[in-house]
Amino acid sequence: MKRVLFFSIFVWIHISAFAQQDHFSPEMLWQLHRLSPMGLSQDSSQIVYSLTTPLIEQDSFEKKFYKIPVTGGEPREINDPDEYLTPPLQSQDGRYELFFKNVHIEDVKSTDLYPELNKSDAYVYHSLDYRHWDHWNDGSYSHVFYRDLNSGDSVDIMKGEPYYTPQAPFGGSEDVTWSPDGKFIYYVSKKVAGTEYALSTNTDIYQYNIQTGETKNVTASNKGYDTSPRFSEDGKLAYLQMQTPGYEADKNDIIVLDDGVKQNLTAQWDGTVSSYTWANNGKEIYFIAPVDGTKQLFRVDYPGKLRRMPFLDQLSEGQHDITGIVAETNGKLIVTLTTMNQAADLYSFDLKTKELARLTQVNEAIYEQIKLPKVERRMVTTVDGKDMLTWVIYPPDFDPKKKYPTLLYAQGGPQSPLSQFYSFRWNFQLMASQGYIIVAPNRRGMPGHGVEWNQAISKDWGGLAMQDYLYAIDDVAKEPYVDKERLGAVGASFGGYSVFWLAGHHEGRFKTFISHDGVFNTRSMYGTTEELFFVNYDIGGPYWEKNNKIAQKGYQEFNPINYVQNWDTPILIIQGGKDYRVPIGQGLEAFQAAQLQGIKSKLLFLPEENHWVLSPQNGLVWQREFFKWLEETLKLL
Repeated sequence: MKRVLFFSIFVWIHISAFAQQDHFSPEMLWQLHRLSPMGLSQDSSQIVYSLTTPLIEQDSFEKKFYKIPVTGGEPREINDPDEYLTPPLQSQDGRYELFFKNVHIEDVKSTDLYPELNKSDAYVYHSLDYRHWDHWNDGSYSHVFYRDLNSGDSVDIMKGEPYYTPQAPFGGSEDVTWSPDGKFIYYVSKKVAGTEYALSTNTDIYQYNIQTGETKNVTASNKGYDTSPRFSEDGKLAYLQMQTPGYEADKNDIIVLDDGVKQNLTAQWDGTVSSYTWANNGKEIYFIAPVDGTKQLFRVDYPGKLRRMPFLDQLSEGQHDITGIVAETNGKLIVTLTTMNQAADLYSFDLKTKELARLTQVNEAIYEQIKLPKVERRMVTTVDGKDMLTWVIYPPDFDPKKKYPTLLYAQGGPQSPLSQFYSFRWNFQLMASQGYIIVAPNRRGMPGHGVEWNQAISKDWGGLAMQDYLYAIDDVAKEPYVDKERLGAVGASFGGYSVFWLAGHHEGRFKTFISHDGVFNTRSMYGTTEELFFVNYDIGGPYWEKNNKIAQKGYQEFNPINYVQNWDTPILIIQGGKDYRVPIGQGLEAFQAAQLQGIKSKLLFLPEENHWVLSPQNGLVWQREFFKWLEETLKLL
């Protein structure tokens, strides 16, 4: 009880500085707790979760652990979550545990090649995969080990291979699992190396026999992604599969392997799976998928030997994102949920009544001090007559009799859903609270509107998707409360590409632009990015294939650098120094072009950040520069 009281007093003191504020600020955003579920307690009565909080002054994060009854109630801080949780990588009989460890495989660093030159810091490469995301390859690879908890002996099950598990850069415990009998380890790996690694999406699921040491490829017939292996209690293996080689945003299906027979449970469904979990009964699978600008819960049954069509239905509805399934207990699913006005909290979803009940309110002490923006759905007719969902976010205390500066938001990906996500950088709640209307179209290339709509962006970057943006902003700008003389366009990654593209084609619509880690020159992007399978598929191939008309369209007609002579509008360019996905040259080329043409421009360079901005102080600098730029180029016009 004392801990709960102390925590409440701490939060009250912490928030008191904001008590007089009624609009959300960057400083408030960087005080929010970030909830991450850890699992169900061993007795199934509690949900264990962590709260990570930025510490601006220390430029770090603080993590604390809590438990809360599955039925709701008062959260309690705990010291050691391992006291309550079943170890996630332990075999069911408790004899073995899995762990990951980096293993030195290749001599790449000069100090490995020439030990006597111990002050050298050179790298020597003979193939691609020399860097990935934000790290240079130093010759070490993450491998799966298992440890016998009785003897303490451990075994590298990948036997010195030059391959990764978990998958870089974002893989984790979801890449490995035990068979229910504890005799086999199943793991995900892309067992190609060097240049082929940079060209391929062919991850497979491997079965390792701990008794014989034999490894078997379970998914050898599929040449695209195979990921997330998980067993039902009675021994059926499920996993996620993309079929198209080299296509990282292909339709993601749920496959079940049962007694040697594979069945695709979602083959006939016009959608793509984000994540899944087996139902406790072993006869159904719950999964999350984007749909209509949100992320919702779905269920599909496993027909087994009946070989009938699986029954699939959508369970949840509403203007929110279900972002994760924690556990199933007592006829309910424990999930995490966000909206554009709320960071993640825990909820329970009743499988019978289909009702959501909120379990935590980890940021309510801040949210209750502010007025919330209004988020509305709007349907826009595209250039080819299709209906396109567009989110419109209005400032708190919106008055339709006033005129507001308005921002077109361009989503990245290019194939990532523009749903009810809560970002700690591209935060619509924060943008609207500074007095801007936000127009966020679900343009071509976004999942949640059918596979065809999702696929439409590939090899057509500068085509219909760019028209989708313009039709969306033109449609909303017809409203009397939109100040058409104060329009801006902002975005990152493919959204940054979109901003660079629009800067050369907007015909005077916009008065300011902001591009973060955007693709400015598709030709040099191909020459420096690390995951070449992406540009090979999405652009169509390398720039030197002169007879490849599809690829040449990407390097000529759809290349923003070819229209830089049309730039005439202020632009803020943001670039991470350790972004190897959209490398530093993209931002520097764009800034140099703007400066040499006399265009009002600014470069925000973050030397230690990757494709994202992760450190608290850099995050706050990002927000301050973002709104400072909008203030001087748009709001004060």
